[in-house]
Amino acid sequence: MTASRLFELLIALLYLAGSITYPLGLLLRQSILKRLAIGMSVAAFALHSADLVLRFIELGTANLYHGQFYLNFLAWIFVLIFFVLWWRLKHDFLSMISAPLALILFSSSLAIRTQVLAVPKYFSALWFSLHVGAIFVSLALLAMAFGAGLAYLYFERKIKTKAKLPGFSQDLPSLETFDRANDWATRIGFPLYTISLLAGFLWASFTWKQAISWDPKELISIVIWFIFALLFHQRLALGWRGRKPAKTAIVLFVLSLISLVGVNFLLPTHHSFR
Repeated sequence: MTASRLFELLIALLYLAGSITYPLGLLLRQSILKRLAIGMSVAAFALHSADLVLRFIELGTANLYHGQFYLNFLAWIFVLIFFVLWWRLKHDFLSMISAPLALILFSSSLAIRTQVLAVPKYFSALWFSLHVGAIFVSLALLAMAFGAGLAYLYFERKIKTKAKLPGFSQDLPSLETFDRANDWATRIGFPLYTISLLAGFLWASFTWKQAISWDPKELISIVIWFIFALLFHQRLALGWRGRKPAKTAIVLFVLSLISLVGVNFLLPTHHSFR
C-alpha cells in the first residue's frame, strides 16, 4: 500500500471514529467522549485539507475534471460547514450528521474512477468557483438542515405526546436551535444554489452551445430549486418556523442525494461520475 493510500485510510478512520464516538458519548452521557469525537473530526479535517493541497500540487487544475475529486471536496465542505454552524449555534450536535456523511463521501471518492470532462480552459476557473463551489456549500448547508430537521421532528413529537424523553436529550440543544440551523441553511443555501444553477447554465452554453439540454441532472436540479425557492420565500416572507421548514429541508436533501447518487452514477448524463 502506498504512502498516499495510508494517508487517505487514516483520514477515513478518523471520520469513522468520530462518527461512532459522538453518538456513543450522547448515549452514555459522557462529555469526554463527545470532546474526543470532535477532536478526531478536527484532526480528520486537518489531514483532509492537507490531502487536497497535495492533490493540487501533484495534478493542479486537472483535479477539477474528475468525479473522484468532487466527492472528496464535497466531504471537506460538509465538515467545514459543520464547524461554521458549530461556531454560530454554539453547539456540536450537527457532528451527528457531518462526520458520517464526510466518511461516506470521502470513502466513495477513493473507490471511483471517472473520465476527464472536456471543459474550455478559458472558462474552467469561473465554472469551478461558481457552479461547483456554490452548489457544494449549498448541499452542505442542506445536509445540516436535514440533520436538524430530523431532530426537530423527533423531539417535538416526543414533547407533544408527553412521551418520556431519552436521557441524552438533556445534552442536546432546544427546538429553537434546531430551527435556527434550518434558517441558516435556507438564507445562505438558496442564494448559493441559485448562483450555482445560473453559472451551470452559462457554462453549458459555452460547452454545448445551449444553456439547457434537458439532461436528467438539470431537470432534478430545477425541481430542487423550485422547492428551495418555496422554503426561502416562506421563511423570509411568511415567517415559516418549526415543522414545515424541517420537513421541507428533509425533502430537499433527499432529492439532492438522488441527484448526487442516482443521477451521477446510474443515469446516462454528461454529469456522470462513471
